Amino acid sequence: MEPLFAVLVGALFTVAFYLFLSKHIIRILMGAAILSNGVNLLIFTAGRVTREVPPVIGHDADVLSASAANPLPQALILTAIVIAFSFFAFLLVLGFRTFQKLETDRSDEMRLAEPVSEPSPPVGY
Repeated sequence: MEPLFAVLVGALFTVAFYLFLSKHIIRILMGAAILSNGVNLLIFTAGRVTREVPPVIGHDADVLSASAANPLPQALILTAIVIAFSFFAFLLVLGFRTFQKLETDRSDEMRLAEPVSEPSPPVGY
C-alpha cells in the first residue's frame, strides 16, 4: 500500500509545482491546496499505514504494540487539514481582492508597483 501512496504523493507534488509555475492566480492557489494535500498524505504514509491493529493500548499493556498504527501522524494531519483550509481561504480572499483592485488575474500584468504609464528608469549612464 505504501508504494501506491508514494506514487500518489509524487503525482500531487508534480501537479502542485506545475500549477505554481502558472501565471494565473487561481491556478497558483489550487497548487497550494494540492501541495498541502500531498504533504498530508506524505505524513500519513510515513506513519505506518496499517488496518489490523488500531492505535489503542489494551487493559493488560503499558505501551502501544509495535504492529499498531502510529496515532501521532494522524493527529498532526487533522491539525494540518484545518490550518491548510484556513490558509487557502485567506489566499482565496487575498487573490479575489487583488483581482478586484487590479482587474486581472495574471501575475505578469500586475504592475501596480511599476505603472506602465510612467517612463522607464535610465538603463545606463
